[in-house]
Amino acid sequence: MYGQFGGQYVSNELKLRLDEIVKAFAKAKEDESFKQEYLQELKDYVGRPSPLDKAERLSEYCGCKVYLKREDLNHTGAHKINNAIGQALLAKRMGKTHIIAETGAGQHGVATAAACAMLDLKCTIFMGREDIIRQNLNVKRMELMGAEVKEVVRGSSTLKDAIDEAFDYLVNNDDVFYLIGSAVGPEPYPEMVEYFQRIIGEEAKKQIIEKEGRLPTSIIACVGGGSNAIGIFSDFIADEEVELYGVEAGGKGIETRQHASAISENNIAIMHGMKSYFLLDDKGEVRDAYSLSAGLDYPGIGPKHAYLNFIKRVKYDSINDDEAVEAFKLLSKLEGIIPALESSFAVAYALKLAKTKNKDDIIIINLSGRGDKDLGIILNQ
Repeated sequence: MYGQFGGQYVSNELKLRLDEIVKAFAKAKEDESFKQEYLQELKDYVGRPSPLDKAERLSEYCGCKVYLKREDLNHTGAHKINNAIGQALLAKRMGKTHIIAETGAGQHGVATAAACAMLDLKCTIFMGREDIIRQNLNVKRMELMGAEVKEVVRGSSTLKDAIDEAFDYLVNNDDVFYLIGSAVGPEPYPEMVEYFQRIIGEEAKKQIIEKEGRLPTSIIACVGGGSNAIGIFSDFIADEEVELYGVEAGGKGIETRQHASAISENNIAIMHGMKSYFLLDDKGEVRDAYSLSAGLDYPGIGPKHAYLNFIKRVKYDSINDDEAVEAFKLLSKLEGIIPALESSFAVAYALKLAKTKNKDDIIIINLSGRGDKDLGIILNQ
């Protein structure tokens, strides 16, 4: 599906669980009643469509037209709810009673907890100890909605390790559905996450044509595993005149190797059941990523993004922590919008890209979430 990338590199035991999901997802996609139920929940529960907002003061600052796709205004405060609702509905259709999920920044955990509360499903969230400390407010939100948050202490105690723990739990429990939040993992997860997130790009295309009568010049999104980015990119991939930019976390600088920019090192490996680009150590083993942003602190990238990089349809670049923090503050002051730290990497890249644009060019930034959860981190910088 993604050239040499992707796949299903898993044990036979896990393959049995995944094959069940593959079949159920294929049937659900062809069932018009499932699609309509999903879209109705997005409208009534999530609050879609999310606005495409022209950021007037940011546009003036940048010297071109800058629009924000406002995923921060969704219920639970980020794009993650689009996918959580879709997969939770699929799990219920399959007769599963217990949802598990991983989370880094906590936004996917919060979205999953909300979906499970609404659909009356048991919910367990795996979260690394380091991320629990960084994102304690989101932990409390999950628990308030009835989820159990399990602390993960293996490895670096971050997102990568939470995913490992969740897969182990899936193998050993028949009643469980693993609701992955990012566009990573073995098939069918990357395809499924894209399917439930592509609503972002479908809406954005209609909205920008209504507002400007044409397609944008450029679209920018942050990339960890890559769910928000693949969501907004999907409907524009065939429009070759539209520049697509995926922004990874540059941490303390690419040269320091303390970053989360997997594509920058051009190493292909296998982890979490997929073949993609990963950060590797001198022995060829996947090494820990680093980012101030818990949601981008992942040592790889989703296989669709790896493929889009390989065929040069999307340009992937990085922004360091300091640049993202400054962009976080700038957007807050100019527009009265406090972005998620993750989204701030995309905002920071837009500030650089705008220097190469003219006043009639159009940049869309996917504002993947709101920044309440990150205020403690920002204030400590």
